[in-house]
Parts: sequence; structure tokens; C-alpha cells
Amino acid sequence: MSQTSVSNAMTSMLNTIHKVEGFDPSVLAVEYVDLTTQEKRKRLPVMAQLAWFRLKYPEGKIASDVVAEKDYFVASARVYVSYKDSVDCYLAEATASRKYDPLKPTVSPREWAQTAAVGIALRNAGFGLQFGAAGDDFESNVPDELGAGKPVAAPVVPADAPPVEGPATQTGMPVAPAAQPAPDPEPEVVELTPEQRFMQACAIVSPIKKHNGKTLGEILTMEPRAINWLATKFSGDETIKAAAEFICAYSMEQATA
Repeated sequence: MSQTSVSNAMTSMLNTIHKVEGFDPSVLAVEYVDLTTQEKRKRLPVMAQLAWFRLKYPEGKIASDVVAEKDYFVASARVYVSYKDSVDCYLAEATASRKYDPLKPTVSPREWAQTAAVGIALRNAGFGLQFGAAGDDFESNVPDELGAGKPVAAPVVPADAPPVEGPATQTGMPVAPAAQPAPDPEPEVVELTPEQRFMQACAIVSPIKKHNGKTLGEILTMEPRAINWLATKFSGDETIKAAAEFICAYSMEQATA
């Protein structure tokens, strides 16, 4: 049997795991090109994994924890079939560590580590085994799941700026002025995708004292009803309320897609 035949047979078998009637996770998979091998591959975004998990186990829960270690964060996550399950009765678990990346200044390493741990735990539980490893490191050409912004470009010297006379040499002849660098192109204004807006909303810290400063993304995995309360009954910060409303709308859209 050829390698392609084995791969197809394996994918066909994996597609039967956690099958949900009317839900096709492959539609939500993202394609990218491996910069080393130039091979086209697919990965399943963590939010798609979460939607799949909720459809399969409506009463399930995902417990996560993040610990600061020097200049990086270590996150752990466990997947439970039911919120009633005991601490040690979990379906799968995973850990991931991330630190600040100067090339992604708007990405919180804490949220990055948590997202990676949750994605890998869900993959270990069978939600996306047929795709690339969720939460793993990818080359720069992979869509940024966390919605990282581009670094701010350095100031550009106008092309029509008057030349500056250089200092005289020992021969008395002036030094030719240095060539002016070509102006960089104007930074492109990129509109965030729904997935990126979802991750930004999940990064907002909850105002509910019960959750002790956890983010909306963490609460979504532990107590989804709290997100609905923030979206419908919370009367405090409008930014938080709007974020909760978007999370509810996006989650519903993913679940019914």
C-alpha cells in the first residue's frame, strides 16, 4: 500500500472520532504552506475545536491554569466530558509555554500559552487529530490565530528632503552626502477577521469577582452561562458587554455552521 493510500485510510478513520451529525470540521480547517518542505497542510483553529467539543459534549468543561515563570508563562489544560467529573477524571490534558515575542507586540504570552494548551488538549482528546497540531509553533506564513498586530514601523525620511552637506575631508573636498533611503511603503491597514476579533474578545478580563480576574476566554471554557449573563444583563463597561455579545454570537454561528 502506498504512503498516500495509508494517509487517506488514516484520515478516513480519524474522521469517525467524535462525529457529530451535520458538523464537518474540515470546512473550518485553515490551509498553509510549510516553509521548509513547501508542502500544503491544514490545521484546525482552536475556536473551531471548542465549537466541535461543545456540540459533542454540551455539558463538558475545559479547566485551564496559567503560571508565570520568569520571562514566560506555562499553561495547562484538561478536557472533561462533564462538568460533574472529578478533577482526575479527565479525557485529555496538555501543557504549553510561551514568552513575549517582539515581532508580535500585541499578543499576550499568557493568552497565547493558554490558547495553545487548550488546543493541544482538545487535539489529544480527538478533536482535530486529522489536522496539524493545534497550538503548535508555525512559520510566519500561517494565519495568526491570536490577531497579532504588525510592529510599528520606524519613521521614514521623506524622499524630497534637502541633502545635507557632509564634513570636509583632509584634502578640503566635501564628502558626498549619503544616499537617502527609499521610503517604505505605507503600512497596510488590515481588517480583523471574525476569528481574530473572537480571540481579542476572549483576552478581555472579566469583571465578575467570582472568577478572580480570569479572561472571558477562560470563563467560556468553564462557565459559558456567565458569558451570556455579561452579554444580556451586565450594565458596567460597554467594551466588556460588547465583547461578551460578540463571543456569544460567534460561538452560536460556529455551532450552527
